[in-house]
Amino acid sequence: MRKKIEAIIFKHDQLAEQMSNPDIYGDQSKLTPIAIEHSALSEIVSIGKNYISVLDQIADDMEMIDGDDIELKEIAQEEIGELQTQKTKIESEIKVLLLPKDPMDNKNLILEIRAGTGGDEAALFAADLFRVYMRYSERNNWTFKVMNSSDTGIGGMKEAIISIQGKGAFGMLKYESGVHRVQRVPKTETSGRVHTSAATVAVMPEAEDVDVEILDVDLKIDTYRASGAGGQHVNKTESAIRITHMPTGLVVTCQDQSSQHKNRGAALKVLKSRMLAAEQEKASAERAAERRILVSSGDRSAKIRTYNFSQGRVTDHRINFTTYRLNEILDGDITELIEQLKMAEQQELLAAEME
Repeated sequence: MRKKIEAIIFKHDQLAEQMSNPDIYGDQSKLTPIAIEHSALSEIVSIGKNYISVLDQIADDMEMIDGDDIELKEIAQEEIGELQTQKTKIESEIKVLLLPKDPMDNKNLILEIRAGTGGDEAALFAADLFRVYMRYSERNNWTFKVMNSSDTGIGGMKEAIISIQGKGAFGMLKYESGVHRVQRVPKTETSGRVHTSAATVAVMPEAEDVDVEILDVDLKIDTYRASGAGGQHVNKTESAIRITHMPTGLVVTCQDQSSQHKNRGAALKVLKSRMLAAEQEKASAERAAERRILVSSGDRSAKIRTYNFSQGRVTDHRINFTTYRLNEILDGDITELIEQLKMAEQQELLAAEME
């Protein structure tokens, strides 16, 4: 492992030298990818230097133990146990840092929320999830922009498509894809009976032009009058857009932007992201089948989480993790859930690496 760490430190130093080169730091197109790679290596370099220091101290202590000085031998024997413990701990941290990174983690994302089984109650729960992700985005200083939505009129939401932009956004929220189930007494229920409803969440990396190629000849584009709130302009002009990708049958509609041009751009962004997500999900499913990975299998139809209001309980079924912080989670404090899922995925990947 030492040789691998030393190679990473050498690479990190090379990148730092390149960043100080006048021909590079004066050209953002050259500087940006180098700076990103340099930053990505910084954490493992810091831990790696500490690891090498511990190895050197162990080597020094072993020399003293093999020597003739009795006093130095005693000091070395006292130190070496603690150093070996440090070495083991640091090696575990390094193994996690050396795991392959998801190249999509630093992308922005497209979030889709749809009410599932449960009628009006499912739509109300979809609106609750909308607020969870809006508040979580605010906590992280991300940009949260609604691209398309369909309300029920009683505070519920049939569906919503949202663009979330921010550092590491997809890497944090990718674990939210799947079926979210709620167990509670609906506001309209007079007998106090608990109902079970569901909503589906899809989290997709926002596709760039280099990620997905779409030919104009493959698109069928329809315009129509937008419905719902928005004033006279929205309702009296054909600003809403429906794009159908003929080869795949994917259909995207968008009406929440202020013009037909903006709706077309937003719909194309969602379409590209759906196509990229389909490719990613296929790869994730194949990887999960090969390595028995559950946390990031890419299966959107899987029931991933239950929100039980009477018990104040939230359970993530993928990792059998339960917390009684329902109110905090509904206010967007989902960091604990995400961290637990990240750790579980890391353990799965480490186990797969050992096979």
